[in-house]
Amino acid sequence: MGGLTMHILVFGHSGQVATELRALASDTLRITALDRAAADLTDPAACAAAVAEHAPDAVINAAAYTAVDRAETEEKIAHLINADAPAAIAQACAVQGIPFVTISTDYVFSGDGSTPWTPADMTAPQGAYGRTKLAGEQAVALAGGSYAILRTSWVVSSHGNNFVKTMLRLGAERDALTIVADQIGGPTGAAEIAKACVVIAQKLATDKTCAGIYHFAGAPDTSWADFARTIFDKAGITCAVTDIPSSDYPTPATRPLNSRMDCSATTATFGVPRPDWRASLDAILTQLTPQQNAS
Repeated sequence: MGGLTMHILVFGHSGQVATELRALASDTLRITALDRAAADLTDPAACAAAVAEHAPDAVINAAAYTAVDRAETEEKIAHLINADAPAAIAQACAVQGIPFVTISTDYVFSGDGSTPWTPADMTAPQGAYGRTKLAGEQAVALAGGSYAILRTSWVVSSHGNNFVKTMLRLGAERDALTIVADQIGGPTGAAEIAKACVVIAQKLATDKTCAGIYHFAGAPDTSWADFARTIFDKAGITCAVTDIPSSDYPTPATRPLNSRMDCSATTATFGVPRPDWRASLDAILTQLTPQQNAS
């Protein structure tokens, strides 16, 4: 593994998790993050070639087609990016014996009930985005390499587009908001996802028996409405939140009502506990404050 230094090749560059992965680079962790110009996920063959070219110690796929609503009318391109590209990367990794970690989503499930989803539960995606991500999972598993699929949910950070930044903007503009309250899940900091991916990649490099599907989401489970209230409270924003059902906020793609995830296998196998999203939110707000003051 090149002495004490591990070289991780990351697909993705400016997305939430890829940005946090780049921030983890150190004397013992070399991160090469590929932007679209270096590896276009609509060109799976180019992605596979990048693995061969860089010959890393591990690969993390932090790039995806994540426009959930737009995927309903662009399923072909979403499938190319979320299924065909990870398949090509996984196959290239398998050929070279390189561990591969890819990020997936709670959208592979039906969203029914109130029991936390386990990695072994039956999948039943309700929309194009979930279908393409599930196809990617299946292709990665079939590639025959040492892989880990990390399903996560409600990703937030101080960069990119996400719920925290949207609420901070809207909360500053309005006195009151109506927020969906019947969707329950775990907000997850992109920084925590990045760290988990590195830990998993490091373990896969020495122990192929831990390959498989894992869940990683913030705790405690909450609703979007209660998440918004906490954001406003911590940010010192006065904005009233009124709970509404999902039926009052129709979207092209169906959102899962139950995004609770059982992450116990991730903790047992990799020693990575569920992160407290309230601590993640504190860190995000701290990072955003200088940006807001400068703007």
